Formats: sequence, structure tokens, C-alpha cells
Amino acid sequence: MGTTGGIKVFSGNANRELTQEICANLSCDPGSATTDRFSDGEFNFQITENVRGADVFIVQPTCPPTDAHLMELLVMLDAFRRSSAERVTAVIPYFGYARSDKKDRPRVPIAAKLVANLINTAGADRILTMDLHAAQIQGFFDIPVDHLFAAPVFIGHYEKHALPDLTVVAPDTGGAERARAYAKRLTSADGSPATLALCDKRREKANVAEVMNVVGDVEGRSCLIVDDMCDTGGSLTKVAAALRKAGAERVHACFTHPVLSGHACELIGDSEIECIVTTNTIPLRDVACRLRKIEVLSIAPLLAKAIKSIHEETSVSSLFV
Repeated sequence: MGTTGGIKVFSGNANRELTQEICANLSCDPGSATTDRFSDGEFNFQITENVRGADVFIVQPTCPPTDAHLMELLVMLDAFRRSSAERVTAVIPYFGYARSDKKDRPRVPIAAKLVANLINTAGADRILTMDLHAAQIQGFFDIPVDHLFAAPVFIGHYEKHALPDLTVVAPDTGGAERARAYAKRLTSADGSPATLALCDKRREKANVAEVMNVVGDVEGRSCLIVDDMCDTGGSLTKVAAALRKAGAERVHACFTHPVLSGHACELIGDSEIECIVTTNTIPLRDVACRLRKIEVLSIAPLLAKAIKSIHEETSVSSLFV
């Protein structure tokens, strides 16, 4: 079973701590490579161990600075392809440019498809990713894609720390399916089933959102907003304000990818949200680390299980939700 060579896990500069955790779960050491930069800023990469015939996994979320980390991934893929690795899997916990997944306005690119083409061309044989902003991005690749979800990690957390009178909230209509999946599996502190609500959000322009209306009864309830990512924090904090205005007793939130760009941390710190749970797909910015209301859960065990299954050619579907 699996490839003829051994498993080797390498890391770019995007999230070395996550790679270390994954390797600890796999009981292996991270692969050896040079990952510094030339004086002009170009990425200087060299594999410093033999990878001929190996099953290689490159852990590299394309988080901010997105272009730099994406270029690192492409250069690393090319290096492993030219070094005769038997198979190269790009482990991309956070897939940048995922919001540009369709041509919804005149004269705009579909950048997610462009990035998929670049990764294909650079030499990836397989993709392992988590909580894509749009599920159809899987179809942009001409190679196998294993799309994991952080839901098991979040659900395990909220089973241990159940909220009273729980209502799971989708921050927009597009997130209704995700919120419904959480609501089906979560219960309130007294064991009663969680209910579902959603916010009708109208986005006037990029990174600016306006919550129009809360659909569902949230009065006197503990609301848990679930989403795949938080960028500027505008949508999240406006949803929280709308829920409180509609009578919610308390507001919590969880999201997989803590992008938290711009003034997101300040907005969240001043918002109605009591507690935020996120994951380590992306390293937290220093200012976010100082926010006491943010708790980070590790997705390293989940990714390690998926890597092991891919290497051994066993089913990964048991990890899906």
C-alpha cells in the first residue's frame, strides 16, 4: 500500500508551527530544506536531503502575504518535481484567492481558477485543503483534491463547552448549509437540540457588508456564528450587533481561517462577541494573540490523519463532515 518511498513532510515559511505539530502527530521530523530569501527578495529554496521516490507533502497555507506564500509553494513544487519525488501533495490549509471563484461582475478575473492552474503546472499531484470558501473550487483542479472540514474540531469543543439555549447562526445565506450541519450535531447545555438562524446580508462592495435582517428567533438565546473565515471583521461584528439588537442573550463565533486583516482585531475587541474560537490554519497576528476573547484549536491531528491516509492509500472520507 502507498508509494514505494517513505513519507516526507516539508514546510514553507507560511506556518512552520503547524508543520511541526503535524510531524509530531506523524512521529516524523520535518524535511530538511533551505527556505530563506536572496537580498532582492526572491525565494531561495533548496532541498537538502534525498527525496527520490519519496511521498512528499508540502505544508503551505497561502495566507497573507498571499502572493509571497503562493510563490513559495510554486517554487517548492517545481523543486520536488525536478528532484524525482514519486508523489507531491500540496497541503494548503488555507487557500488564498478563494473568494474570486466566479465572474460575478464585468471585467473581473476568476483568480481561484488561475491559482489552481499554477499549482497544477508547478507539479502538484494532489491537493489537501480545508474549508474552501467555495466548494466548487475543487473542480478547478485537474488533480485529486481532498477537502477537509474543521467542523469535527469545533463540534468537539462545543460538546465539551456547551452553550445554554443554543442557536447556530449563518452570517449570510451562503453559509446556511454549514450552519445547518453544525445545528444538527450540537445541543444546548441542557441537552435540547440547537436551533438555526441566519442573517440576510447585502454587500455593497468588497470588504464592506451590511446586515439587513435576522431570520429566525434569537431572543434570549446564546448565538453561535459559524463561518469559514474572518478577514476584516466587518461582516462578523455587524452580524453580532444585529443578533444583539434582535434580543440575543450572548453571541459567540467560530471560524476556520483567522485572516484578521486591517483593523479586524480592534473591531472584534469592541464588538458584542464574547468569545471566538478559531484554528491554526493561519498563524495569528500579534495583535490577535493579545485578544483574550480568541481561543485557537489545532487542526494538526486532523491533517496528520489525512496525510497518513493519503500515504497509505486508505479512505479519507471518514474525516469529512
